[in-house]
Amino acid sequence: MKLTILINCPDQSGIIRSVTTFIHQQKGNVVYLDQHVDKQAGVFFMRLKSEFEQELDLTKFKKEFSSELAERFHMEWDAYTDVYKPKMAIFVSKYNHCLYDLLSRYNSGELSVEIPFILSNHKDLEYVAEQFNIPYFHIPVTKETKDEAEDKQLELLEQYEVDFIVLARYMQIVSPKVIDVFPQKIINIHHSFLPAFAGAKPYHAAFERGVKIIGATSHYVTEDLDAGPIIEQDVTTVSHTHSVKDFIAKGRDLERIVLSRAVQLHVARKTMVYNNKTVIFS
Repeated sequence: MKLTILINCPDQSGIIRSVTTFIHQQKGNVVYLDQHVDKQAGVFFMRLKSEFEQELDLTKFKKEFSSELAERFHMEWDAYTDVYKPKMAIFVSKYNHCLYDLLSRYNSGELSVEIPFILSNHKDLEYVAEQFNIPYFHIPVTKETKDEAEDKQLELLEQYEVDFIVLARYMQIVSPKVIDVFPQKIINIHHSFLPAFAGAKPYHAAFERGVKIIGATSHYVTEDLDAGPIIEQDVTTVSHTHSVKDFIAKGRDLERIVLSRAVQLHVARKTMVYNNKTVIFS
């Protein structure tokens, strides 16, 4: 059995020794450890993986870890086993490139998740869900029905016990009603190298500006539009020889790659959020 522990707390001496000693006392073997100290904020971050020869009582482990270590070091922490596959709901609108990419990776076993359903404000991509034999829910969203639509979304998310949400080009603003239920658990892909060229037509703006690179950004969703903690970014070069159509094609390739990387990092428990920034472990 494998266990991943994520920790952040005020920086102080003895944290690593205390945690690794505790793991040893629980008859576990530490197989990976990465840590980072934010000197300016005085905060310690750590990701640790350990293996146990025998089945671990996770409830008992968490209780003892909390009383013996977490309280003493004032830790914010959690522990995850490799036995459980998180449940990932996908929200989409009309663009299918990110959806196809995620489903292909899921179908090939590259994404260690369960996908209980795909949800959309349009019916256009229902055929994709049928190809992969995944339930598809159509919930239209208008100004007048947004509140009711999000109530229905939350009912589905609770019913299927969803752990996190991926917005695979879902062209609707997610309100605090949903964000508050899934803090740091909604992953979005933005078709721009944030914060530059934000808005509805970033590729057109980039083309008019004559940029030499374009990019894509995946981030956690917060109440501040497109300003959540960044998980992953990437860029590709362009030149005066490329048209807007070329920009869009190159951008969509980046969106697929960047979103899948962000989802992989989240599923592998390699992301930690602090002060609207992320610590990304290798």
